[in-house]
Amino acid sequence: MRKITTVAALLACAASAPLAAKEGMFTPQQLPEIADDLRETGLEIDPEALTDLTGFPMGAIVSLGGCSASFVSPAGLVVTNHHCARGSVQYNSTAENNYLVDGFLAKATADELPAAPGSRIYVTTALTDVTQRMREGTEALSPTERYETVEQRMKDITAECEQKAGYRCQVASFYGGAEYTLIERLEVRDVRLVYAPADSIGKYGGDIDNWMWPRHTGDFAFYRAYVAPDGSAADYAEENVPYQPEHHLKVSAGGLKEGDFVMAAGYPGSTSRYATLAEVENTFSWSYPTYVTLLNEWIDTIEEAAPEGSDARVKYESLLAGLNNFEKNTRGQLEGARRVGLVDLRREREEALAGWIAADGSRAAYGEAIAGLQALSQESAEAAQEAFWYGFATRPALLSAAQRLYRLAHERQKPDAEREPGFQERDMTFFRQGLQALDRRYEASVDKAQWMLFLDSYLDQPAENRVAVFDNALGLTGQIDEAILSAKLDAYYAGTSLDDAETRLSLMDATPEDLEASDDPFMQLAVALYEYERGLEAESEERSGRALALRPGYMEAITQWQRSQGLATYPDANSTLRVTYGTVLGGSPKDGMAYMPFTTLEGITEKDTGEEPFNAPERQLQEIREKDYGKYYSPEVGSVPVNFLSDLDSTGGNSGSATLNARAELVGLLFDGTFESVNSDWHFDPRTTRTIHVDTRYMLWVMDKVDGAQGLIEEMDVVE
Repeated sequence: MRKITTVAALLACAASAPLAAKEGMFTPQQLPEIADDLRETGLEIDPEALTDLTGFPMGAIVSLGGCSASFVSPAGLVVTNHHCARGSVQYNSTAENNYLVDGFLAKATADELPAAPGSRIYVTTALTDVTQRMREGTEALSPTERYETVEQRMKDITAECEQKAGYRCQVASFYGGAEYTLIERLEVRDVRLVYAPADSIGKYGGDIDNWMWPRHTGDFAFYRAYVAPDGSAADYAEENVPYQPEHHLKVSAGGLKEGDFVMAAGYPGSTSRYATLAEVENTFSWSYPTYVTLLNEWIDTIEEAAPEGSDARVKYESLLAGLNNFEKNTRGQLEGARRVGLVDLRREREEALAGWIAADGSRAAYGEAIAGLQALSQESAEAAQEAFWYGFATRPALLSAAQRLYRLAHERQKPDAEREPGFQERDMTFFRQGLQALDRRYEASVDKAQWMLFLDSYLDQPAENRVAVFDNALGLTGQIDEAILSAKLDAYYAGTSLDDAETRLSLMDATPEDLEASDDPFMQLAVALYEYERGLEAESEERSGRALALRPGYMEAITQWQRSQGLATYPDANSTLRVTYGTVLGGSPKDGMAYMPFTTLEGITEKDTGEEPFNAPERQLQEIREKDYGKYYSPEVGSVPVNFLSDLDSTGGNSGSATLNARAELVGLLFDGTFESVNSDWHFDPRTTRTIHVDTRYMLWVMDKVDGAQGLIEEMDVVE
């Protein structure tokens, strides 16, 4: 059997660590390499079956474009996390009809609500290796030419794939551009909200419990996929019918016990386990600490400008949830890096790698690539620091809309194949829906309060980090006190028409000259900044072109070094389909602290205060007090399990991933990690890495006993 521990883990932890998680977010194609360990860990189905993306069970796994999900009925019913569907709940809510507070359940398909604009369900149907086509002949090109060539080839391959109607294709890069894969995905564009518990269940514990254990969160919700009557992908229409997937997962009511095999299949967003020392040092010495300070001020600003219970607060609920999540995650990253000595570990890894390269003259090219990449990493870090506050100072919602519209006007002057990604005809539905969705996520007073916050930080920066064209356009010259700045911004909000959806949509067909003649202050500012921002983009593309030449060599060195020691490799997460596996397992992340593997219904009542975020519905509390467990009782825990821990390797984007048992039945949904685990994005620590799942027994219990969703239970294939 091939070893599956990686060098990073060996450098981090003693071999005698008492609790060791399994590292690795493996692509489906890699699974035959670790088939023996999958079986030894407890998988009962043939590991080869997991490589067939159109077969069972992988054919039931889907992406929401930021979250993961899975089909759980033959009528297109999709289960994901509550926090993944919460944007759609918020979009359909008002202060008077607040589904965030009350929950939403469609008693019939006719009652299902359109999901938030831009919502998609992507079904992966095929993978094709396109590495040779992407990389051929790029070695001798200049950095900018290399970047442009690779980007154009990516667009060309994607366009060829999308000649198949109803498909949204993607060319994904692995190992820093050493490999490329074309991913063919059916794009379901009519997505409807079916059921989401109230926040008092789906977000129980709120930001206090986020990234913490023990958890008691019912983080689940249901969408349904719809297509045209002929089965083709279509935009929302009343005559559309539920999509019929080739495969769906059975839902287990029998559940799990400690030590049982589990695996998760989903679309993890990004990890940085192969980042260079320079990248690690910049992130943890400057970027993350800066973000923590900013995020706390940003959250306070929104909460003050949008009082709880107001329509403005409803509009900003999703943003607030995201900011709180990011803030806590970032603090966890900093704490984890300090705990394991991440910078020193990365330095040790690079020294060990350099020693391996120096031991054989034939490896000299690796050393040259690494030296170049280290210098480039430092240069990129400095550029990011210089542009950081300008980036926030130019992020008001209507300025962002104006900049996108003006960029679109310029891109439309080119043939479609030559336009920048995001501005091609394939992107126009998303573009339009984004402009439409702004109405439900924008309030002028809140937007202005945020802009004031960002500008205050920008104005505190040294002169070399200020942008003259921005200062001149906004009038940020001389001494600007808060009252004067506030009055300047008031004029922008009073003089704009971009706060009207129809106006924004009408400008999608405008020419650059039309927009340059506009007297809208946000559009005037967008026009003034256009050339400067294209210059920033050109500099970024040049650096990316250099990285395309250097990073594959670095990754090849890492891969060959690990293979020389019998260690398996896997690419950093990049929002493509991955499988991670292990067991139901508690842990001890630090001295004197023990994590039990399951939480139960009784823990909800122990936490409950009647006040948000510990305000479970009275009906739920009554059912718990009466011990009405129904058929979801677990003798191992003496109650209904709510959440459980595993040693699975996961990150953001894995949210909503199907957690499967040894027979590939759905036993839970992955929705979080522990606070001690979040630094695994950069460094995998076997002792502390734990992933949190909502147990299907709790999902079914809430549906049955609390929310009256028996119709959905009957629709699913529930097995004991």
